[in-house]
Amino acid sequence: MVHLCVAASETPERLPEFPYLLFFFTLARRILRTGSGGIQPKPGAHFPGARRSCTGDTQMSVTQLRDPLAPANKITSQTLLAKKQAGVPITALTAYDYATARLVDDAGIDMILVGDSLAQVVLGYENTLPVTMEEMLHHTRAVRRAVRRAMLVADMPYGSYQLEMAEGVRNAARFLKEAGAEAVKIEGGSSRLELIERLADAEIPVVGHIGLTPQSVHRMGGYRVQGKSVAAIRQLRQDALALERAGAIAIVLEGIPREVAARITGEVGIPTIGIGAGNSCDGQILVLHDLLNLTFTPPAKFVRRYADVAEVISRAIEHYREDVQSRAFPSDSESYHLPAEMSTALTEETRVATRNVVKLPARRKA
Repeated sequence: MVHLCVAASETPERLPEFPYLLFFFTLARRILRTGSGGIQPKPGAHFPGARRSCTGDTQMSVTQLRDPLAPANKITSQTLLAKKQAGVPITALTAYDYATARLVDDAGIDMILVGDSLAQVVLGYENTLPVTMEEMLHHTRAVRRAVRRAMLVADMPYGSYQLEMAEGVRNAARFLKEAGAEAVKIEGGSSRLELIERLADAEIPVVGHIGLTPQSVHRMGGYRVQGKSVAAIRQLRQDALALERAGAIAIVLEGIPREVAARITGEVGIPTIGIGAGNSCDGQILVLHDLLNLTFTPPAKFVRRYADVAEVISRAIEHYREDVQSRAFPSDSESYHLPAEMSTALTEETRVATRNVVKLPARRKA
């Protein structure tokens, strides 16, 4: 609340001739007249320093409290928490480019992850390890341009946070500042607590990831289900609780027994997102290319394929090839045409040019 020491009886003539002081004098008088209910400006009134909205209304602040392009039901970390508390399942998918991200967002998915799985399904690498920060930023920017409703999370690639704490914080900040992500995801449990705390201090929301962590493929000896012993289960539970205490906003549980995931989900107060962890998690995530059969490999046990997009694309491309080879494409209706008079003139010009061609005598052999 602003305290204004201006008497109601004062007049503008008694004040120095400074426009903004006159403005505050007028403001004080109106507050004293209208009470604490605030100012009710007259239609068309315009105060110094105020600005106009696109509707002609006077706005008393340069701060936009809401993004005018953002939908009313924009998903945030608080939305995900509310869904957990209400028992409403959270939906999540990966996306790596503008077109698929737009389709995923329009379908009403709650969370979109630009996963480091793009190393395999987009860039063709054997595993997730080779993908770089610049590649992840590039794809996150493309997805950001498409997403309006879903919460956008970006995977931090291998090597971007494991080596130095300060480097991890800088790289995480780049995802928010340069690519428009709303949170980052990092793999690991207790070994990542200090990093998560530092990120939380830097106002960077973090999604944790425990269980089968693909960036640890060599340490694990391959992609294997985790949490199959009493000690391993105890460690997963401790890791989940520690991630929550460190400030994580959600945890991905990957490749662990359903019963273990259910236990963890009941013990932590933040949402759990499962992939290969049973249906007791607060939400589910799949790699979009797995869901659409665009991976060219046998699916994992937990993958359900909802469409065979590879077959649709292959048939379309084969049909296109056949139409081009048979000159069925493009058809006359798919071609541009000259106006009738221009076409007639061009035909006549071609006829005259052909008639006037001088045939050169054949060259004699030496």
